Amino acid sequence: MNFLHALVLAIVEGLTEFLPVSSTGHMVIVSTAMGIAAHPFVKVFTVAIQFGAILSVVVLYRDRFAQPWAFYRNIGIAFVPAIVFGFFLKKVIDQMLENIVVVGVALVLGGVVFLFLDDLFTRRANSDSDIAQLSWRGAVSIGLFQVVAMIPGVSRSAATIIGGLTQGLSPKTAAEFSFFLAVPTMFAATCKSLWDYGKEGSLQFTHREVWLLAVGNVVGFIVAMLAIKGFIAYLTNHGFRFFGYYRIAVGAILLLLTAMGYFADVDVSIF
Repeated sequence: MNFLHALVLAIVEGLTEFLPVSSTGHMVIVSTAMGIAAHPFVKVFTVAIQFGAILSVVVLYRDRFAQPWAFYRNIGIAFVPAIVFGFFLKKVIDQMLENIVVVGVALVLGGVVFLFLDDLFTRRANSDSDIAQLSWRGAVSIGLFQVVAMIPGVSRSAATIIGGLTQGLSPKTAAEFSFFLAVPTMFAATCKSLWDYGKEGSLQFTHREVWLLAVGNVVGFIVAMLAIKGFIAYLTNHGFRFFGYYRIAVGAILLLLTAMGYFADVDVSIF
């Protein structure tokens, strides 16, 4: 893995982590195309650069963290289901992560759902909706939607946005709730993964690998900030339909390449 590989993967991570398009599917395609999917360091790299993406939310919304207790209560409540189900379903999730067909099918099915989101929810969404005003039951519901995103290819962002829409949040507020919820969720998942890798001795980095991680986090941070801003602006003016078509296209490509045998030797669990 070289600096060009690190740069490309960081850009892909930054672009896709907070968009409802599944970063897993994109990482599989890009890393396989570059011939680095089986490299041991890629496993750690793709997890570690999530710190940059997390930091982008903290910096971009730094003025929004001065919120009433209800705001943090709802974020905390929505975070809990991921911990509980993640603990009990870890083996099942790991098995699904090894199946690229699952990723492709989830992308396509999620894309079909996104084609109808604007008509189903946004017309009756409350434009004045606020995260702090969400009931604890609503927060639990969004948290359960995030659990669905444990299926690879569903997309954590997509699931939580849909969850927010079902609770009457506007598309913009639902997307922002997804961003805020990503901070504890991604931080916990990243720490857990790095801890597991550390027990296996995978965190003994060379000087060159440290630089690769630094580049990956910085680039991922910058690109994620731009992606979040662009996503909110696009969502406000155009809705979700484009992301539906895009997910269907990416999922179809994954399934086609799988049928052609391109991913026969790829361990999807590294993502």
